[in-house]
Amino acid sequence: MISDTSRKSSAIPESKIIHKSPILHPLARFVTEETVALLFNIAVEDIYRIECCRYMVYVHAKGISRFVSYADFPPILAVKPIALQDFGRWYKRWKSKLAPVFWTKFYTHKFKEAVSVDSLWEWGLLVAKVKSAISGAGLQQLRDVYAAEKDLMEKF
Repeated sequence: MISDTSRKSSAIPESKIIHKSPILHPLARFVTEETVALLFNIAVEDIYRIECCRYMVYVHAKGISRFVSYADFPPILAVKPIALQDFGRWYKRWKSKLAPVFWTKFYTHKFKEAVSVDSLWEWGLLVAKVKSAISGAGLQQLRDVYAAEKDLMEKF
């Protein structure tokens, strides 16, 4: 007989992402709980649900009830790579060719979170693909963080 405590400890957490539309938005692949938590400066545990609707993402969390554009979510690793059409969708939403400031914050977090030089390299390659959308100051900040993290990893 399996005890209740062992079932609870080995349980896989249920995703808080709910797809409400039968037609999946092409940028929905970049929506993650971690990204939402970073976007709103909250813990992942404070997120109740993330609803991926046809054209917008609805975030319901502790003290938060907001609609967010898919274009606000930066590209991530481990999903289908960036396509040329993605840039068109981003630019259409942003009304300029510059990504939200959040993207710089997100990639800074990812660089600092990298556990190996290879992982850092992969994130760096991803940023290189979208660098044309990041502001000059944001790009310089990312270069500085990348270099610092790489130096730190190479020392150990």
